[in-house]
Amino acid sequence: MPTAIAVTSADLVLPPHDQQTPPAVTLAAPGEQPLEQALAGLQLLLDQHGYVIVVYSSATPVATEQRLHAMRAILESDRIALFKSDLPPLGLAVLVRQLRQLSATDLGAGVIASAGRLLTHYIYAGAVLGSVAKLDRVPVGLRSHAKSWVPGSQFGVVAHPAPQLVKIGPQASLTGPDFGTWLLVAKGQLQTDWVNSTLAESWQVQGLREVQLPAESARWWGTGKLVEFATFLPDLPVLYQLVTSVRQDRCRWCGLELIGDRCVFCSLTPQAGDGADSAAGS
Repeated sequence: MPTAIAVTSADLVLPPHDQQTPPAVTLAAPGEQPLEQALAGLQLLLDQHGYVIVVYSSATPVATEQRLHAMRAILESDRIALFKSDLPPLGLAVLVRQLRQLSATDLGAGVIASAGRLLTHYIYAGAVLGSVAKLDRVPVGLRSHAKSWVPGSQFGVVAHPAPQLVKIGPQASLTGPDFGTWLLVAKGQLQTDWVNSTLAESWQVQGLREVQLPAESARWWGTGKLVEFATFLPDLPVLYQLVTSVRQDRCRWCGLELIGDRCVFCSLTPQAGDGADSAAGS
């Protein structure tokens, strides 16, 4: 069985690209399921899949995050990885689907979990907002705050990989990826076709798909009057090549293969002197 990918909200589970993409498991919130049942469900996932990667947002309620850490501690399992992301809801849903795609390959659980940080760099996530008055996740100047009170004002915002904010107008533009991507669009209560037309054209996207707006999006962006968007690399061979092109190391604690500078399963970071040179001298 492939490594299990779990999420804290069903909104983070996008439709698969193909029949080979495994589903994600949605973990119930603390108020929806007793701790004993949640533990039994997580243990069953471990028994069936061997490893579980839980992906959740930095905006996830504190009670939910505390339960995740509590369940991992109670089960005393280093086969549960907790991957916390600052991506907006739609961008995070894109990342979850990419990890689901990779879980169907021959990559190990440690590589898949640490690939989350790598793939995040290739996701451009933003929104068109009817107001930035309550936006606190992207720097907003006083002038933009003042303009947000003008009826009909709309703002184009990119939260990741680098903050951008412009007032929508004839000359408005946002810097996008310099590589080929598709664009995912989720419409809220704002009436605008700026993303589907102007943004998609300026970013030269290879395709566009629309999905339902995640429930968390309005709280994350500070308004329900929005259209959220995120770019994504849809092809599994491209994702696989990106991940496998990075050097893999073995975690000194849990023994899993990983990429990058931190094991997501045991949180161990390499010490000074670790790596190929120190290994060769040992």
